[in-house]
Amino acid sequence: MRLALTAVLALSLTACDQNMDVQPKYSEYSRAPLFRGSVLRPPPANIVARGDLERERAVTIKPTLSAELLDRGRQRFSIFCSPCHGAGGDGDGIIVHRGMPHPTSYHVDRLVTADDQHFFDVITDGYGAMYSYAARVPPGDRWAIVAYIRALQLSRRASIEDVPADARAKLTGRP
Repeated sequence: MRLALTAVLALSLTACDQNMDVQPKYSEYSRAPLFRGSVLRPPPANIVARGDLERERAVTIKPTLSAELLDRGRQRFSIFCSPCHGAGGDGDGIIVHRGMPHPTSYHVDRLVTADDQHFFDVITDGYGAMYSYAARVPPGDRWAIVAYIRALQLSRRASIEDVPADARAKLTGRP
């Protein structure tokens, strides 16, 4: 019995040396005769990667304007945008004082009349010396930043007539 067990063990150990440490394989960019081309295969038609539908929905659907959205936009603007564009959006952030290019003010007519999608696309893709923030700022926060930029623009161009009558009385001290 012991001899048979030893023989089975010896035979099983010799079977392990079947080139398991160095297995034949293809490099990612090498040619593969089985596929008549590269080892990397194109994905099947009409597939959707996991999470793409949610990302697409977040990119295309603008959230409704609310105080929470503006507060989130102010917070994200302070973190990501104000170093270059300044706290008021004038393009006079701290980097300008250190020799970097002067970004455009948000208060120029070209940007005041631009649609919201323009700002979202610039945050996503970058523009000029500004690099893309797509990997750093999620789509919901990009829309919040766009809403805050609009609030900055509106605050600069607002007049007393734009204020509701009850709030205007508090500001002016007259009924």
